[in-house]
Amino acid sequence: MKKVKITILKTTLDKELAAEYGIDGLTACPMMKAGDVFYADYAKPQGFCDEAWKAIYQYVFALAHGADKSLFYYGDWIK
Repeated sequence: MKKVKITILKTTLDKELAAEYGIDGLTACPMMKAGDVFYADYAKPQGFCDEAWKAIYQYVFALAHGADKSLFYYGDWIK
């Protein structure tokens, strides 16, 4: 099994949606910052946001287990 490199490119917060649906004082997740690098296979790396992990773990698992990244998602939108 390979380790997959995960680089945090940016963190965001949609202020309009947060104002309408979020609790008072909601901010962008403070756990990760742009430029942070993590390595993972099937388990969430220490310090990685739980909600972000839920969004990507199936892709990390597939890549760690040999999915061909040139054909990943049929090569139509992910490099």
